[in-house]
Amino acid sequence: MHKTALVPYAHLPRAHHDRHVVASTVDVFGTAHWLLTERAPRPGGDVPPFDALMISVGPDGTVERTELSAVRARWPHLDRLPDGGFVVAASRARHHEDADQVQIFDALGRETSSFSVGDAVEHLLVDEGGHLWVGHFDENPDGIHRWSATGEHTWTSDDAAIPGLFDCYALNVSGTVAWACPYTDFPLVEIRPDRPEQPVRVWANRIRGAQAVAVHGERVAFYGGYDKERDRLAHGELTETSVEPADVGVLTLPDGRLPGRRRVVGRGSRIYVQAEPYTAWDVFDLSN
Repeated sequence: MHKTALVPYAHLPRAHHDRHVVASTVDVFGTAHWLLTERAPRPGGDVPPFDALMISVGPDGTVERTELSAVRARWPHLDRLPDGGFVVAASRARHHEDADQVQIFDALGRETSSFSVGDAVEHLLVDEGGHLWVGHFDENPDGIHRWSATGEHTWTSDDAAIPGLFDCYALNVSGTVAWACPYTDFPLVEIRPDRPEQPVRVWANRIRGAQAVAVHGERVAFYGGYDKERDRLAHGELTETSVEPADVGVLTLPDGRLPGRRRVVGRGSRIYVQAEPYTAWDVFDLSN
């Protein structure tokens, strides 16, 4: 089984390595973001609103700092909005009965609005139009939804006839298009809400358990899987109705090691991987 090495992409500046990384992501424009606090939250303890520092590293290496006030989420998802603001969301709505789970911050770090998107958030990714794409995990099989940055519900998978949509294992958002690979049937799904004649296309897929997907033209790559296939990188070709498997290998860190615990983000042809201690993002690009 051949190995494919990730390529170094973005690093948290060393001056901030003494802080705790609460969350991190890569946005739709390729900028990496780290949400930092002075220390890790106490295990099992309540989390009052806390102030945090957002460090953003652009594709050209430019570094920005944004201080966010009164963040409420203990284990947040985050992304950047096209206007320079940020969205920070708690994965569990039930812990936020007295306050909305999604917070919108402006470019100066001030909260401007809040709303809820439902419990059990597995993925939250912002597209180029500023829409929030939310994929849920199986404790709330709500599927996939799109929201505006003001909390307007703009698309739902409820009537989309996506087979076996019980847990959104993989979600990729690029431009204004979303791709998903959901449990239990693991079809490859393309979602274009602004294409009224066919907003959803579905391809049958035999590759099971991927946590990230990348798409480039008629080619697709699935990263992750169950048990011994955790580091699998499986390639496929799109036909009219199905994904036809091609070669299978292993995705490693740039130095050849396996990532271990990691975060993954899918953006178009790219899969970004961040291994512990979560200070660096590496990238696999299917277009290469």
